[in-house]
Amino acid sequence: MALIAPRRLRISPPPAPTQTTQVMRTSRVVPLLLAFLAACSPQGGSNAQTTHSLGGPVPDLAEPNRAPPPDFKTMKMSFAPIVRRAAPAVVNVYSTRVVRAQVDPFWQFFGGGMGVPQNRVEGSLGSGVIVRPDGLIVTNNHVIEGGQSLVVVLNDRREFPAKVVLADPRSDLAVLKIDVKGERLAVLPLAARDTVQVGDLVLAIGNPFGVGQTVTNGIVSALARTDVGANDFSFFIQTDAAINPGNSGGPLVDMDGNLIGLNTLIYSRTGSSAGIGFAIPAAMVRRVVESAVGGGHEVERPWLGARTQTVDADTAKSLGLDRAGGAMVVSTFPGGPAARAGLEEGDVILAADGDQVADEGVLTYKVATHRPGEVMRVQVRRHGTVKPVEVRLEAPPSTPKDERRLVGRQPLSGATVVNLSPGTADAYGLDPMQAGVLITKAGEGYAAEAGFQSGDIILEINGRAVSTTAAVAAALQNSDGWRIVIQRGGRKITANFGL
Repeated sequence: MALIAPRRLRISPPPAPTQTTQVMRTSRVVPLLLAFLAACSPQGGSNAQTTHSLGGPVPDLAEPNRAPPPDFKTMKMSFAPIVRRAAPAVVNVYSTRVVRAQVDPFWQFFGGGMGVPQNRVEGSLGSGVIVRPDGLIVTNNHVIEGGQSLVVVLNDRREFPAKVVLADPRSDLAVLKIDVKGERLAVLPLAARDTVQVGDLVLAIGNPFGVGQTVTNGIVSALARTDVGANDFSFFIQTDAAINPGNSGGPLVDMDGNLIGLNTLIYSRTGSSAGIGFAIPAAMVRRVVESAVGGGHEVERPWLGARTQTVDADTAKSLGLDRAGGAMVVSTFPGGPAARAGLEEGDVILAADGDQVADEGVLTYKVATHRPGEVMRVQVRRHGTVKPVEVRLEAPPSTPKDERRLVGRQPLSGATVVNLSPGTADAYGLDPMQAGVLITKAGEGYAAEAGFQSGDIILEINGRAVSTTAAVAAALQNSDGWRIVIQRGGRKITANFGL
């Protein structure tokens, strides 16, 4: 079974809803769980039974929750009123780009060429939602990523060129704008609060497989799915409403006609819906849209100023807790929001903004849905006592990047490095508490040949910790050899170089 972004229904030649071919992107493999249908096992129930003409038992129709509709009016109950309000605000998003493809030299030989690169147009199809009547649209970032030309098709089949106002790969959201010449378009309102509950009825609207706008229904299967790992703020609403390639960026709608999530991912072995789909909650969508409306080209997010870890069963036992759950403070950044609020190492954050914090992922998401300067209210357990704490969140501090390209006769020659302040680390999707110097480009010099990579963090040179690009440049000069310690992912790597 694979984790699939049901976006990028790729199409070639240039996008046309009637000619589609699916391409799946697998980013994670998970076990497939199989179960027998309930009808294959004995059923318990009331002893009161009746017998039909063939002698077999049939269930008592008077059993609670098993009664037929009492009248014709009830039988005709429908989702149609909700669809009529929501559907006009759902759009198709076509993205195209021109790529250079190397032609097989064998075939080019017979045509007089020798593998000359040819231009080829690639297209992809997704969905989107109009969130402002002046033509502001939200969709998934992976729907438009790499696109050189974007076209939005409205529910009434009118087409408009679109431009990207804000792209946020970290949340996998993007905001587009179309020029509707002063016309007021239908919009789908964002849910004012996260009041979604497991079991709520929902509708998914989009353009699966390019067949045209389609509505499916289901329920909210689960909330706060944080182990999907699809973006930096992995926190999803799970639904069994059918979501397929082409649905990415389309809305998940509640029974009040509000957008409660943006459909983004599915678990599937075949690429088609298996009843396990995921949507980005409206709170995160709202945060990104607000940034775009405010004129920003990126989302400014606050930070907690603390490193935390999920309280698992072993940690819970060591802390004297009766169950796993929560996020434990491992360390705080001096002068940061957590430290100023009085949070200490060993504190366990149990709730944030009134919602239970099941793990570190929930806490990260809750922080990311705030603006810098806002207060987040948390419940903290310390030494057996639970108390409320208010944390005034702020943007992570940044120091000058001092970006420089290293040169000279040394192992990092050709690499580009920057100072790794909390702000810079956050911008690159790294741990803001991480110290060191970041390699942003390995370049084409000796650094690349030696195996250094973009994203490596330089921690030490010849036994001395380095925290600035100036310190790295100085440590590389006038030496008979170098012992360099870097961090790559979760591993520390030590390499020795001589002249």
